Amino acid sequence: MGEMSKTEKIANLGAVVLPFVATLAAIVLLWNRLVSSRDLEIAVVMYLLTAIGITVGFHRLLTHRSFQTSKPTEYTFAVLGSMAVQGPAISWVADHRKHHAHTDEEGDPHSPHVGHDGGVRGVLAGLWHAHSGWLMSTQGRADWKRYAADLYEDRGMRAISRQFVLLVLTSLAVPALAGYALSGTLAGAATGLLWGGLVRIFFVHHVTWSVNSVCHYFGTRRFDTDDRSTNVFWLALPSLGESWHHNHHAFPRSAVHGLRRWEIDPSALIIATMEKLGLAWNVVRISPERQAQRAASAPPA
Repeated sequence: MGEMSKTEKIANLGAVVLPFVATLAAIVLLWNRLVSSRDLEIAVVMYLLTAIGITVGFHRLLTHRSFQTSKPTEYTFAVLGSMAVQGPAISWVADHRKHHAHTDEEGDPHSPHVGHDGGVRGVLAGLWHAHSGWLMSTQGRADWKRYAADLYEDRGMRAISRQFVLLVLTSLAVPALAGYALSGTLAGAATGLLWGGLVRIFFVHHVTWSVNSVCHYFGTRRFDTDDRSTNVFWLALPSLGESWHHNHHAFPRSAVHGLRRWEIDPSALIIATMEKLGLAWNVVRISPERQAQRAASAPPA
């Protein structure tokens, strides 16, 4: 695909700046105790729904086909992922598959290691690009027909991707309506929109983007991979298990990213629960023997 248009850049900039400003306003309200438990509950529920849409839906299901499910369930995950405001489903999947095809090499949409000189300035520039800077240059540029042909050929998935703007508006309307329904006031709708809409988007965004930046620079490694991915334990819970990113790059199709018992992976637990309920099948898991073989071949840290 060609270069990002001015309209796309402005839209992406707004998606970064507006939730940030709203979060600053929310901190002031929180400091002055002008926030109810209802607002925080709406924010948590919306965070979980949309973050699961990204981690289980966009990532493990649609990008890597780590498990299979029914079309209605697949489309539901695509809708929830779209409501996280990180781009249309097909675009997100194409970008991520391109990331895996060129990880930390020329062509990776958001590597912190490509195109930046050494030194402190180069490190900071790379981290900024991987975290948010890529949204103004390479986000959404991956060829859908090349990197996401299976989704592009799916009429339902194309329809969901075309309705991205409507789904973004829905992701703002739902918490506002919830706030109004629970409080019976327009003030409740406004704070529901603030916390369950904009503040929630801010946190889902930056946790996801931290996997692109932090989890390719800081953390631990134990497998033999050709990239610079890392595991970052303190991001595991907010990222719902996505920060076991080095494990993921070692075994991209695995539905489980937290490969050790103590590696918290809520998304894997969701998939396992779906499997028990008959909602997921052909779940890809990596045997301990295969893990040990890959770890044994890794160079000393």
